[in-house]
Amino acid sequence: MKTQFIRLNRGWNADPNIASARVIVDGSDVVLQIPLNHHLFATKFKTGDQGFLRFSNCARYRVTCINDEGWFMGQCRFSKIAPDWGHFYEIRGDAMADMFVDRGDPDLNATFKWTKVAEVDGPRRHFLFYLKDDTFECEAEDWCFDDNPENALF
Repeated sequence: MKTQFIRLNRGWNADPNIASARVIVDGSDVVLQIPLNHHLFATKFKTGDQGFLRFSNCARYRVTCINDEGWFMGQCRFSKIAPDWGHFYEIRGDAMADMFVDRGDPDLNATFKWTKVAEVDGPRRHFLFYLKDDTFECEAEDWCFDDNPENALF
């Protein structure tokens, strides 16, 4: 099955000018804390608002230093097949086959190591978020977004 990118961030996004994403491991869950884009979504968010993506039953994650410049230069394993930089996607299909299309040095598994979180039984989904200065990837059972830290972190 050809690789598909399903955009998941509708009505919110990370601030494209701030590079302060934070990864928090909470048992078998991983929380990605991001500054929210108050420029594009001014009626929903204000300067300094944070968003939280919780990935439940996460098997592994990684943060790479591939930024927008690297993506446009073809250095990202999904350059030229992902729809757009700066969004949060679920990847479906044959992502591993697409990884080895001619893009210079596509073996990110050797360059950017995965951090193992938990042994996960059952199907996992592959998530990808292109942030200002890096890329977040994880394999987890599910995800949810919240802009209230009391809901997201506890």
